[in-house]
Amino acid sequence: MKDYRKRIFNIIEIGNKDDKPSALFDRFIVVVIFINLAVTLAQTFEQLSKYSVVLNTIELITIVIFLIEYILRLYTADYLYPNEKKGKAQIKFILSVYGLIDLFSIIPYFLPFIFPSGAVAFRIFRVIRIFRLFKINAQYDAFNVITSVLNEKKNQLISSMCMILILMTASSLCMYSLEHEAQPEQFKNAFSGIWWSVSTLLTVGYGDIYPVTVAGKIMAIIISFLGVGMVAIPTGIISAGFVEHYTEMKVMGSAVDESGIEYITIRIKKDSGWIGLGIEEVHYPPEMFPVMVLRENERLPINEVSSFQENDALVLAVNSIS
Repeated sequence: MKDYRKRIFNIIEIGNKDDKPSALFDRFIVVVIFINLAVTLAQTFEQLSKYSVVLNTIELITIVIFLIEYILRLYTADYLYPNEKKGKAQIKFILSVYGLIDLFSIIPYFLPFIFPSGAVAFRIFRVIRIFRLFKINAQYDAFNVITSVLNEKKNQLISSMCMILILMTASSLCMYSLEHEAQPEQFKNAFSGIWWSVSTLLTVGYGDIYPVTVAGKIMAIIISFLGVGMVAIPTGIISAGFVEHYTEMKVMGSAVDESGIEYITIRIKKDSGWIGLGIEEVHYPPEMFPVMVLRENERLPINEVSSFQENDALVLAVNSIS
């Protein structure tokens, strides 16, 4: 029974190319997701109301498939979280991001039967199912790169977002103070100033709210110039992250023939004896050589690392052919 549950888990999780049942299951779920979304869109057209029985039947079939998948994921949750007990692992899955997405994609179908008056409002939650596509496609390089870059640059991105929020708040208060008396209907309160600052900082402005006083116009010019720079900061951070990531991939790929190389990561602990040693001071097996060092949220090329620090992670390339 244990091996049977393990096999179910391997199939319903993201499969590799060598595991055909798992890969086929992934493709099957993608197709079902698209069918479900297509039906959801089709049900909004009055011209297709004569096919409502067919559409409702297809929708019910897809929901049953999603429900079975969700039950199987609950059934094998302890394999997803091997360090947790079965009950706790199931709760952890339910409260996880993808667990909530799965749940919210199923519940809206049944809510109209329980709360008929709120049927239209609940149906919108089915669109959440589209986010499952990101999980299924997460095994591909493009999605891995995006996730990796955002994770590595999250501190810088958070800092830039804080700067933008501070600028938005300051500009909204300033504009409210300058324009409230001249046009009280447009700048009724600080929130009106926030709407103006967002549309000005992040776009060219919608034109529904704009300054009419000389001081307000001067302030708007200053804020517009500052907004261009503020928005460019996170864009530059993400762009630099992509360049760094692909540069590292190129270095790792060109180091040796990819067909005979595997990579392992070694965490530098306090009692390892490596702390303070340089890269060249450590003796590696003949079939291994250092590629990079992971330090906090940074990936450091070997030539930029003078010595190991605690909690560094050393990435080694292993020639599996030799």
